[in-house]
Amino acid sequence: MQIKEEPLILSLETTTRAGSICLTRGEQQLAACTGEGKTSHSNDLLKNIRTVLASANCSIKDVDAFAVALGPGSFTGLRIGLATAKSFAVTLERPLYGVPTLHAIAHAAGPSASTLALLPAGRGEVFGQMFAVDQSLRVSPLNEPVHIQPERLLLSMDKGSGLKLAGEGANVYAELISAYALRNGIALKNEREDFSSGVGESAAVEWILSASIENLAVHVAALARRALEEGESGEALNVRAIYVRPSDAELNVQCLEQNK
Repeated sequence: MQIKEEPLILSLETTTRAGSICLTRGEQQLAACTGEGKTSHSNDLLKNIRTVLASANCSIKDVDAFAVALGPGSFTGLRIGLATAKSFAVTLERPLYGVPTLHAIAHAAGPSASTLALLPAGRGEVFGQMFAVDQSLRVSPLNEPVHIQPERLLLSMDKGSGLKLAGEGANVYAELISAYALRNGIALKNEREDFSSGVGESAAVEWILSASIENLAVHVAALARRALEEGESGEALNVRAIYVRPSDAELNVQCLEQNK
């Protein structure tokens, strides 16, 4: 009996500043790349894709399925990633699986009854959403994603123990989270080596500041593989971006409409 080989999945994540790419077969990571935070995804995405494929001695035609982060995140980066993934999937007639970026962040943080996934949204604000992640790393949203100031989001959180805070937003606002924990008698267990919270560990309530995520595309690929295994079709034309908030252009139009 012939054993069917696991599908080769190329995963793109362009919603964060640096972005990342990953090529996987089943649970095996064949090659991966993280972009430059100061370089536009429009300048380096295709180059990085070629680098990842070459590292695994593969061509784009060898890819069985594509995965892409859906956002929220950078408007420009998100659109570039989606357009690139869709063009590959449609041209090669391969399935495309869209994965919400905040879901991938929660997956990366590991099992937890409550994980707050955070991404910087610019202008001192964040995108955030709560999840539960079981031992098999199945990610279940507990609420809808929001676009909000981090201080307001923290004030709205249940002060119960065991909360994980994960993602680039947690890294950017680590000092703010630490100060909030200190004011509220919350012990902040730190999984990051480069940050010391200074919060005592004797408090009854403990939160966890998750470690930085090296390559978010790895987790986009893992969630896409689960969707594929569960029989989702991966129709490329049905994949849509998740913005959560209007773009600056849309906000400008709304402002002009209100001022008429």
